[in-house]
Amino acid sequence: MTAVDVQGFVRSGFEPVRAAFAANFAEGLELGAGFAALQDGEVIVQLWAGHADRAQTRPWTPDTLAPVYSTTKPAAALVVARLVDQGLMDYEASVASIWPAFGAHGKDRVTVAQSLSHQAGVAGFIEPIDPALWLDPPALAEALAGLAPMWPPGEAAGYHPQTFGYLAGEMVRRVAGRSLGTILREEIAGPAGIDFHIGLEDGQHHRCAEMVLPKEYPELGEITPIKRAAFMSRWSSSSSRGGPEWRRLELPSVNGHGGALSVAQLYGAFAERGRVGDQQVWSREVMAAMTRRRWLGQDLVLPWVSEYAAGAFLNNLGLYGPNPETIAHAGWGGSFGFGDPARRLSAGYVMNRQSNSLQGDPRAQRLIKALFGCLD
Repeated sequence: MTAVDVQGFVRSGFEPVRAAFAANFAEGLELGAGFAALQDGEVIVQLWAGHADRAQTRPWTPDTLAPVYSTTKPAAALVVARLVDQGLMDYEASVASIWPAFGAHGKDRVTVAQSLSHQAGVAGFIEPIDPALWLDPPALAEALAGLAPMWPPGEAAGYHPQTFGYLAGEMVRRVAGRSLGTILREEIAGPAGIDFHIGLEDGQHHRCAEMVLPKEYPELGEITPIKRAAFMSRWSSSSSRGGPEWRRLELPSVNGHGGALSVAQLYGAFAERGRVGDQQVWSREVMAAMTRRRWLGQDLVLPWVSEYAAGAFLNNLGLYGPNPETIAHAGWGGSFGFGDPARRLSAGYVMNRQSNSLQGDPRAQRLIKALFGCLD
C-alpha cells in the first residue's frame, strides 16, 4: 500500500473518514478525488488528494472541477422545483401542456413528475439516430417529442440516463424563457456561492479534471432492447464526452461540473428541506412534493428495484445511510451526492478514475460507512 498526502479538514471525531479516504488511494483505486460532508449547514469534512490529470502533473485541489455525470440530475430537479415554487410549473400538469409536440403517440398524459421519475417511456432511441444530436439539445428534444413510448407511460419506470436532462431542459426553457443552467447559476448556486455548473464557461475549463474511463460497461443484467437503447447502442450518447463543446453545453442529465463541497452544498437543499445557507430557496411544501415517492418497482433499465422522487432516487437500497427518505444520486464512474433530512446531513464525492459502477461504487460505500460510523 502506498501512502498519499490527504489534505483538508475533518471535525474532531471524524478521523475515520480521513482514513477511509486515504485507504482508497493506498489501494490504488483513485487518481484524484474529493469528499465533503455538511451537517446542520456546517462543513464537517472536506478532503482532497491525488492528481487532476493522467500525467500526474496537476495536483487535485479544492478548486478542481469534475464532471459528475448523473449526480447532475437532482441539481436539474432543484431548478424545476424552483419554478414550481414560483407557480410557473406544476408537477401534476402534463408535459404536453408546456410542450404540445411531446403529446404525440399517447404521451399526452405524461405528467411533469412522471417525466422526472423516469416513467415517460423515452429512455433512449431504439432506432438509430445521428449521435451528434446529443450535442444539439433543441434538435434532440424535438426527436424525443416524436417518439412512441417504450412502455405505457406511468405504468412502469426505466432509468432515462441521457434523455432525462433534455426533457427537463426543454420544459424549463419553455416556461421560464431562460435555460436551466442559467437559472441554476443566477438563482441557486451563484447567490449561495456554490461552485457547481451545468454549462461551463470556457474560462473555467482549465480547472477540470481529466477522466480515466472504465474498461467495462456497467452491469445491467440481461440486455433488452430498452437497455440497449438507453445505454449500449452506438447512438445512445455523444462520443465527445469530456471535450470543450460537451462541457460548455447544458446537458442537465450528465454534464454538471463541480467539486465535492459544491455537490454536498447542493444536496444540502434536501437535508435542509429547501434551505441553502441563509436562504429558504424552496418552500417546504414544494420540497415535500419534489421528494415524495413517485415510483417504486423493478426498473426496466437498471438491474434493481428503484424508488424515484421527481428527479432523484430515494434510499430504498440503503446505500446512503439508514434513512429510507434520504435523497441521493450517483453518477457513472462513482460520484455521488446525498441529503438526509433526518440528520440534516449531506455529502458529495467526486473523482476522475471511473469505475463501471452506476451505484454502490466500493470507494463511495467505504466513505459513506465511515461517515455514518462517526455519527452513530
